[in-house]
Amino acid sequence: MTAVPQTNTPPLAGKTAVVTGGSSGIGAACARLLAEQGATVVIGFNRGEAQAEELRRELPGSGHRILHIPLTDIPAHERVAAFLKEAFGTVDILVNSAGFTKRIAHSNLEEMDYACFVDILNANVAGHFSIIRALMPLLRASGNATVVNVSSVSAFTGSGSNIAYCAAKGALDTMTISLARAFAPEVRFLCVSPAAVDTGFVQGRNHAELEKRAQGTPLGRIVTPEDVALAVQACITHLRTAVGARIVIDGGNSL
Repeated sequence: MTAVPQTNTPPLAGKTAVVTGGSSGIGAACARLLAEQGATVVIGFNRGEAQAEELRRELPGSGHRILHIPLTDIPAHERVAAFLKEAFGTVDILVNSAGFTKRIAHSNLEEMDYACFVDILNANVAGHFSIIRALMPLLRASGNATVVNVSSVSAFTGSGSNIAYCAAKGALDTMTISLARAFAPEVRFLCVSPAAVDTGFVQGRNHAELEKRAQGTPLGRIVTPEDVALAVQACITHLRTAVGARIVIDGGNSL
């Protein structure tokens, strides 16, 4: 048997990774892990510029940037693409982690009015589409790019912070499949689907609530941002023949 040569080169050395929503929560965990694996990371933020800059200074390696990437400002996405083309030439990895939600009971159709529904869909699926569309020439130029959309088990369980959020994640999953068919093998599209993650993403949801919910799952533990980041890394570096797939990382919550 021929010995496999050993190398100390990080698996993502020389790769450029863009992480939307990268200043906190899941996005920040992804930015840290991708940088540890050798990637040059662009931390996308909306309002968390100070957080993004603090994170950038902490990342291992060099050349990392922060960049204002608002989800629903469509002209801004073209400006982001122009900046990335000038700065890096290509984009090898895109992690769509940004989004927002509100805690609204599914039966509360007074608060979940049309405007609220559309706002949540725009932020959690249409905004991602616009960013992907703007960056697609740079992703295709890589020749071997990976896009990971951070979704949720809400997409297929219908349980989540509100009805619009469930609908948006369902649309994101289906869009991932459609894009995977259209752009493989140059660009692979996948999504990772956690249950409730231990972040401040949903206002009013605390750690004790997450712990109680986790105790009713087969694994009996809360999903952390680092768990999601590891799944994102696996999509990029290990699941090389996975495309258009939904990677469920919910501790058995949806069983």
